[in-house]
Amino acid sequence: MARTEPKEPSRTGLRRTRADRAGSDRAGSGALPRRRTPGLDSPQETRRRVVPRPSIDPEAFGRLSEGFARFMGTPTFLLYMSGVIVLWVAWNTLAPGGLRFDPYAFLFLTLVLSLQASYAAPLILLAQNRQDDRDRVALEQDRQRAERNLADTEYLAREVAALRIAMRDVATRDFLRSELRQLVEELDDRDERGEERAGARGPRPRPGGR
Repeated sequence: MARTEPKEPSRTGLRRTRADRAGSDRAGSGALPRRRTPGLDSPQETRRRVVPRPSIDPEAFGRLSEGFARFMGTPTFLLYMSGVIVLWVAWNTLAPGGLRFDPYAFLFLTLVLSLQASYAAPLILLAQNRQDDRDRVALEQDRQRAERNLADTEYLAREVAALRIAMRDVATRDFLRSELRQLVEELDDRDERGEERAGARGPRPRPGGR
């Protein structure tokens, strides 16, 4: 009989057995499986790019806008602005040609005034919004104060009514005076009646006399 020699295990079989053993060791040790990479069927996660924003103090900016709005509403600002415009027009009209920086048509002046108006309108609106917020807070405080005053007034009215009801059973000074006057009058009437009765009976005889 021909002798059969044992076959050598192939390399792929050895790799599989090693992989199975490594998987069993990981499962026994409680190691977490690796994350599966997303495939073509899974949607791609969109990452938002964070744009850096400048940090602005709203309170300081609001105070600045209110100051600018107050200054624009004064006669001083109107006089300064009128003076600047008059000087601008006079210089670009009467000065030599080489020194004029904004000749007739005054396009640069129009641009400056437009920029001023475009910046002044939002600042004035911001100042108005802050004033509206303050007015709203003041109105709310006034309403709460009025409610407290009304509650205090109602409480005092109830207390005064309770005192009046309680004072009905208490003898006042006028009541005592009237009662005393009535008693004096009754005593006077009794005295007068007694004197009249004594006069009608006549003088009483003296004891032991004739």
